[in-house]
Amino acid sequence: APLPVSRVAQSRLGGVRMASDEPWFEDCVSTTSIDKSAFEAAYATAMNAPAPAASTSGKQDFLEASPFWDQSNIPINTYKNKAPFTGKIISVKRIVGAAATGETCDIVMSHGGKMPYWEGQSYGVIPPGTNPKNGKPNSVRLYSIASSRYGDDMTGTTTTLCVRRATYWCPELKADDPAKKGVCSNFLCDSKPGDEVKLTGPSGKVMLIPEQDATADLIMVATGTGIAPYRSFIRRLFVEKTPYGEVYKGLAWLFLGVANKDALLYDDEWQSVLKSYPKNFRVDYALSREQTNKDGGKMYIQDKVAEYSDEIFTRMDNGAHMYFCGLKGMMPGITEMLEGVSKAKGIVWEDKLKEWKSKGQWHVEVY
Repeated sequence: APLPVSRVAQSRLGGVRMASDEPWFEDCVSTTSIDKSAFEAAYATAMNAPAPAASTSGKQDFLEASPFWDQSNIPINTYKNKAPFTGKIISVKRIVGAAATGETCDIVMSHGGKMPYWEGQSYGVIPPGTNPKNGKPNSVRLYSIASSRYGDDMTGTTTTLCVRRATYWCPELKADDPAKKGVCSNFLCDSKPGDEVKLTGPSGKVMLIPEQDATADLIMVATGTGIAPYRSFIRRLFVEKTPYGEVYKGLAWLFLGVANKDALLYDDEWQSVLKSYPKNFRVDYALSREQTNKDGGKMYIQDKVAEYSDEIFTRMDNGAHMYFCGLKGMMPGITEMLEGVSKAKGIVWEDKLKEWKSKGQWHVEVY
């Protein structure tokens, strides 16, 4: 049986623009999706096996807890550093335009169903080789998972990572210094279908979704590849037919900060979801090199969030959950902004933040 393909996953191959779902910006071209037949072929090549079959019902429920929101048996550290799982690369795609600051890739890998995970968790990747400083094997690097537990192919056997290639520009060489490039990010971005990859995890409970409350708003703040866990959230909510998605009545509000429109990640997917669920999904972008804030300076993620400070504060007081993933530099500006709202309301900010944390509404995973 052919793979059930989501609304957004069947939209485009290469850089061809979708006819039905225009990107956020008029001349923005994204390559975040892969044609179904191409994905099946890549999967079969990587696994050296026939392309996987899936349920003819199209409903995704074979990886659910009972009840679906029960987190008591969430998988944690199934594979550890000393005994990692060996997965295989299925596909590697550049997903930013030519004018983006750096290269970001969407990387799909197979775990054969042996490393199940939940949305909001991370995988560890151990790059091959040794550390030249001590001669020991390279250490593990953590990456937030960018797919739902079912994977982009809906089989429950794959994982997607969103990885930015780390490079170092040497002013003396006037070129990238290969000796200082990110070992793991370059390994992943340079990998080919069929290549083996050592994986650990899954790890983390900080970024999980509170699925027991189907009315809770989810406010998701990201810089760059910090978008990864939110893609897993949004796919579970709006793209795949899941128990949580079927009952969800809240608002999922995404804030993404990048340098320019060519650096936007998965924009075609967000626009498709916006068209289908305008009452339950919102997205706001902060483009630091193309937009200005209210003071005339560069528009950073904290500036965009500040535009909605009163509404965000109110939603948090009504039980919303707020998530932060990406560069830790965004946190001071956001907390200062919320502190200002607290002061205007005659509320002690430290007490309010403590209250939100005690109720599990404040989720931070920054670096």
